[in-house]
Amino acid sequence: MDTLGRHLIAELYDCDRQLLDDRAFVEAAITAAAEAVGATVLHVSAHHYAPQGVTATVIIAESHLSIHTWPEHGYAAADIFTCGGLDPRPGFELLRERFRAADARLQVIVRGLEQHVAAGETVAPEDVVLRSARGPLSATGSLPEG
Repeated sequence: MDTLGRHLIAELYDCDRQLLDDRAFVEAAITAAAEAVGATVLHVSAHHYAPQGVTATVIIAESHLSIHTWPEHGYAAADIFTCGGLDPRPGFELLRERFRAADARLQVIVRGLEQHVAAGETVAPEDVVLRSARGPLSATGSLPEG
């Protein structure tokens, strides 16, 4: 399907709390996620909050990535918005692995105007897949089907 972009929204649960509170680690992880999707990194910014937590953003030529962490909950929320045909899922997998998430929830939103999706064809309900799951990851490390 041709589209202007894909916007991946991810929640990472039961992560390594120390990693979630390490500004340099979070910044490196979100930058590596951008590289994993094949994006062109333009700018990276991160901030550590007192007493804990980190927000980091990566501006890419193809849009952006961001992550917000709550170490006290072992939780991180991330989004990866890619244009130019880039698939954001490898970035999600990298973040899930780097933060040692025990489970995750993922949604991918297809972005664009009608003329940009499916080569200008009308978008039918079966063309759009919204996947939201929370539960144990499979033995292969992927989200459960459903």
